[in-house]
Amino acid sequence: MPTDLRCPACGNTYADRWRCECGHPLDFVARPLPDGSAPAFTDLDTRQGLWAFADFLPVEREVSLGAGWTPIVDSEGLRSSESRPSAGDVPEWNATFKLEYVSPTGSFKDRGAATTIARAIECGADRVIEDSSGNAGTAIATYAARAGLESEIYVPADAKAAKLRAIERTGADVVRVEGTRADVTDAAIEAVENGVGWYASHAWNPAFFAGTATFALELAAQCDWSVPDAVVCPLGHGTLFLGAYRGFRALRAAGWVEKMPRLLGAQAAGYAPIVDRLNGRTDSDNPNHLADGIQIREPVRIEAICEAIEATDGDAVAIDAETTREEHALLVRAGFDVESTCAVAPAALHEYRERGVVDDTDRVVVPLTGAGSNT
Repeated sequence: MPTDLRCPACGNTYADRWRCECGHPLDFVARPLPDGSAPAFTDLDTRQGLWAFADFLPVEREVSLGAGWTPIVDSEGLRSSESRPSAGDVPEWNATFKLEYVSPTGSFKDRGAATTIARAIECGADRVIEDSSGNAGTAIATYAARAGLESEIYVPADAKAAKLRAIERTGADVVRVEGTRADVTDAAIEAVENGVGWYASHAWNPAFFAGTATFALELAAQCDWSVPDAVVCPLGHGTLFLGAYRGFRALRAAGWVEKMPRLLGAQAAGYAPIVDRLNGRTDSDNPNHLADGIQIREPVRIEAICEAIEATDGDAVAIDAETTREEHALLVRAGFDVESTCAVAPAALHEYRERGVVDDTDRVVVPLTGAGSNT
């Protein structure tokens, strides 16, 4: 039987349901932890991909494309003053980049898709539904195809052509929806409620966050069971941000690490509800059209995201389109073939340093979350 789900708001439990009757997102009742101390890196079976951390996961392995163990590299590369004439000489990133964009479908969403499709199989689903502007839809459709499941992906009518092609190549049924991003979600939920398929939502389904938690587990292992002082992460629905928090929390609970890093979010200007909540200000008159992967005005798990920020003494900032464009150009010239949404995180790192939130001596990790080929 599937692992039971519980509503953290009202306490209701379910065998399988996409959200609580009270409207709140659900989480797994159990939070599995391994016995014993952290293994030597050489004792981890990295050939299993993210399933090398099966003892931390609330679902069993069902399907894999080898996702996980993305490389970590020094950022290097001096930002030249030519990119920002008014800024003069600017500092290096002085960080470690984790290259999530080299995942099988080109983004960190592979992590969540692998565990979500595993959960779908546990629940007896034969058709899954997702709503996504791109990367999550591609990942869910790809892993569903690998598992022999049908998929139906709801997308904005103006979604980028490259992302639509990637979804369509899996054999998924693509449903284009006119209107806002919220309208796309509403259409997918209507289909789920009408019994068309099982909701494999990257925003609602707790199995997705179980998968993205492996980002933190893997990073700690790659750093000899230590954690950085800070992780700076793009922040829309919080699928990587919140997953990382849960992964680091599980590592500390297992006794494998001693501390939690500060979790620092990078939102898109005009789509920055976390920044608004934390700082009581809004920037909706200046929307960042380049960071389409995080253009989320109403994150499903906003309460949990804010709790993660508070628990780690974290923060969130909003990055505008021009800064995103400049930072993206710098990343590509430095050899990182990423999509523009990725650029908000290294751009935010500079702002955090300017504010004194991060020191030059701090160990900082920045995930580069999606490939340029996905643009």
